[in-house]
Amino acid sequence: MLSLQQFQEVVKNHFENTNLDKEPKNLYAPISYILELGGKRIRPVLTLMSTAVFDGDYKQALPAATAIEVFHNFSLIHDDIMDDAPLRRGKPTVHEKWNVNTGILSGDAMLILAYQYFENYKPEIFQKLAKLFSKTALEVCEGQQYDVDFETRTNVTIPEYLKMIEYKTAVLLGAAMKMGAIVAETSEENGNLIYDFGLNLGIAFQLQDDYLDAFGNPETFGKQVGGDIIENKKTYLFLKAMEFATANDKQQLAHLFSIQLADNVEKIEAAKKIFVESGASEATKKAIANYTLKAFETLEKMAIDGEKKAILKAFGENLMGRNV
Repeated sequence: MLSLQQFQEVVKNHFENTNLDKEPKNLYAPISYILELGGKRIRPVLTLMSTAVFDGDYKQALPAATAIEVFHNFSLIHDDIMDDAPLRRGKPTVHEKWNVNTGILSGDAMLILAYQYFENYKPEIFQKLAKLFSKTALEVCEGQQYDVDFETRTNVTIPEYLKMIEYKTAVLLGAAMKMGAIVAETSEENGNLIYDFGLNLGIAFQLQDDYLDAFGNPETFGKQVGGDIIENKKTYLFLKAMEFATANDKQQLAHLFSIQLADNVEKIEAAKKIFVESGASEATKKAIANYTLKAFETLEKMAIDGEKKAILKAFGENLMGRNV
């Protein structure tokens, strides 16, 4: 079985050789553009790894892996339009480089293209992949809507927030892994277990993102530290602080998350102080560890050899090995 780095190289080479040079150019050029921006490409790597873990030929999983990455990038184009984001991976977003209408239409085309990649498989595999993909795509849309709804709500609960990140982020990691299992034609039990592995790792990853947004190292995090605080996002840290903090601190935090300031340095520092003193930062680190452990526990139930379990565990540790 290939190493994680080798799978990453396979995926990188595959997308470099994926040709979408078709007419009309203004439909396909934005698709090529966002796919060429790269990123970590975690999801297609997971699909190939999962196929290999269950003794399938990872090359057979390339169409499914392409579908999951095309879908992920479709969702990014539309998310960037909804957020009016100027940059994606340090480059202009599709709607900024072209326009909003182009972003909407090219995104729509990507969703259809993603389904077309499943046509490379025999009917019974196609049906299983398409069924899982449809369920997952709808959940991602539901997660995005929950996220939008939470921006204007003041009574978001921890279970609601966890459901939102599960749907918006984690289900796609779970589906990427289960698709690999489907291509390998392993047992349904193995497919469900690897889905749970990806799902729990995805929740842990998003919670870690919340934590690093406030407490990460600006040089290694890759995004502006404190961005969620500036945007008044009700993350796990915020919700836990509102649960644990003193009455005065709750009032101060609620006020901080209801205003926009020209200089956000004081706002970020004041919010972080409450996160630490209330115990919210420790509670978030504990939740990250718990979901990571849940992911690793599913590995023990899988009918695969110890070496493959070790590779999956190493992937999880690599994914979670950012500067907490």
